[in-house]
Amino acid sequence: MRSRIALVVISCFLSIAMGIFISRGRQAGPVPAGDDEVLVGLSMDTLKEARWQKDKKFFVEKVRSLGAEVLVQAANSDDTIQVKNVEALISRGVDVLVVVPHNGKAMAKAVRLAHRAGIPVIAYDRLIMDSDLDLYITFDGFKVGQMQARYIVEEVLGDEQNIRIVRIYGSKMDHNAFLFKAGQDDVLEPYIKSGRIEVIHEDWAEDWKPESAKKIVNAAITNHGRDFDAILASNDGTAGGAIQTLKEEGLTGKVAVTGQDAELIACQRIVDGTQAMTIYKPIKDLAYKAAETAVKMARGRPVIAGDGVDNGKVEVPSVLLDVVVVTGENLDETVIADGFHSREEVYR
Repeated sequence: MRSRIALVVISCFLSIAMGIFISRGRQAGPVPAGDDEVLVGLSMDTLKEARWQKDKKFFVEKVRSLGAEVLVQAANSDDTIQVKNVEALISRGVDVLVVVPHNGKAMAKAVRLAHRAGIPVIAYDRLIMDSDLDLYITFDGFKVGQMQARYIVEEVLGDEQNIRIVRIYGSKMDHNAFLFKAGQDDVLEPYIKSGRIEVIHEDWAEDWKPESAKKIVNAAITNHGRDFDAILASNDGTAGGAIQTLKEEGLTGKVAVTGQDAELIACQRIVDGTQAMTIYKPIKDLAYKAAETAVKMARGRPVIAGDGVDNGKVEVPSVLLDVVVVTGENLDETVIADGFHSREEVYR
């Protein structure tokens, strides 16, 4: 799903001299040059989850610190609303559009609409598929999946002869969910083939909903019993739904549960021993990088992307940020040391 590409430099000189934005040889339309104030449009899937509220806060904070302004729209996980939000941002005259898509395929329309208006588009954290997307900024999703699976292999399987696990994938509408699964598969496949790890149940969680994850674990217990060792949940929200079922069954702390996003409640669950690990993605770094890049694009300045991701139509220049495994042993050195959560909040 992901491939390496040569260093991509979006030329400042060409942007200023020609009055256009250049991305891998394609003209995306005119952008302002120089240090004039620009208007950035941010179209978000949702603000219902604490994680996305942080993204918005840091993104807006950074854009304004760079002398630009930002308009934010949230779609409440509705594709129709998100397309209308994009149309509204275009009509307001934004100079660059940053999109957190609810549905990566549906938002291809947003890219087309923006390009018709001469506006470059950055996909934030989630890939927009089947489009001439200008740039993709995210964390390394494949690596996230690998880290989650390695935890299962190293900390749960360990020296055991074999273990049984339940797998909860993310939303089928989110390209990242497939990247996480691919990374997990990369690590788990030899153990599954050898019989050391048995996947007794697996399913996709609609829209990453905790209640969907809860149903998946309920189905696993109904069909296969209570004798399993771990739940490989792809994010903290689905981990929470899974843990709710474990709590009802008296299995909390007896079954290892993975996660991702280092949400406060997940970190608290790690302290309590009901969740084994999470993946810390320094959201402030992502939001700041996206904000800086958006303003640079709008001002015709150079943007460098060292990776590329195939979105089904083009190899999208991409910036992939690194991630960190968080357990009870390194909470203080990671999310707390970075100020992502306070020690008082985590340990209550």
